[in-house]
Amino acid sequence: MKEIQLDSRKKIKNNAEPYIIAEIGANHNGDMELAKKMIISAKEAGADCVKFQSWTPKSLIAKEEYERNQVYNDSKKKHFGSLEEMVKKYALTNEQHKELKNFCDDNQITFASSPFSKAEARLLNDLDVPFFKIASMDINYLDFIQDVAAYQKPMIISTGMADLAEIQRAVDACLKVGNERIILLHCISIYPPKYEDIHLNNISMLQKAFGLPVGFSDHTIGVSIPLASVALGSCLIEKHFTIDKDLPGWDHEISADPLEMKTICSESKNIVNSLGSFERTVSEAELEKRKKFRRSLVVNGDLKKGHRLTEDDLTAKRPGTKIAPDEMKYVVGRTLNQDIEEDGLISWDMLN
Repeated sequence: MKEIQLDSRKKIKNNAEPYIIAEIGANHNGDMELAKKMIISAKEAGADCVKFQSWTPKSLIAKEEYERNQVYNDSKKKHFGSLEEMVKKYALTNEQHKELKNFCDDNQITFASSPFSKAEARLLNDLDVPFFKIASMDINYLDFIQDVAAYQKPMIISTGMADLAEIQRAVDACLKVGNERIILLHCISIYPPKYEDIHLNNISMLQKAFGLPVGFSDHTIGVSIPLASVALGSCLIEKHFTIDKDLPGWDHEISADPLEMKTICSESKNIVNSLGSFERTVSEAELEKRKKFRRSLVVNGDLKKGHRLTEDDLTAKRPGTKIAPDEMKYVVGRTLNQDIEEDGLISWDMLN
């Protein structure tokens, strides 16, 4: 299975410590100070990367859609204005991109963003982002994927709303320009999804189907589902992030707060360390514990030297420091070479 250097600090692969992306997206609400607070908070929580979204009011949405004032989230939370007003406020300028990239560099956390047009991909490439993230909505925008992949940086592709054929075509678009550094993210593009619609086993399926590192782009509420993905070998977790779930905006409600992000970062490491291997082993600590918690053969009454032992003479009690109960058949029929009191443990040197 492939191992991919995703940034200067971390390589990723399946069934290893996952790379954690705190997806700020548009949760900065157009406020650079809020964006910087989120970056610092994500860093303190243990995230490897903060990711934004790079679009302009004209690069993503057509005039007709603005006129319909479409709502793009599944939340009932009210926002401050029309779709067009929000898109204009939440869009990052080129200078803001540079400012956030420099701020991340100064604070030693990786800056990344999802481009939604070729111009934005060029901007991010000029900023020397370590990888590109393709949003689920663009998995069938093959010309765009191919153009982004041509920069020869690792490609993270979310698979929400996509069938296997569409995922294969997106992978092929990268391979067509010689870019083999591809990471797929299992994703359900509902905010939040129903548990029965998540199908975490798709992580294992995608690993086998494509032979690529596979992670999980999470839109659930809480930490249990992304952590469960780690047990299935997820190489990367992308989780929306906010410092206040009550802020207005598209994704704050379904985002992880700082405590939840810290839990994801720390517990994912514990999960990986606990998975171990398929080989059955007994640790040194457990071997030592056998002495206290297992049983040894003891006698049921006072017995004299020369007595020939029967099953009725024997039972098993703690500690497990002498003859184990599953070795009773090698004891029955042997004679004692010394006296032994009731409830005394038998050792091999007592037997003829």
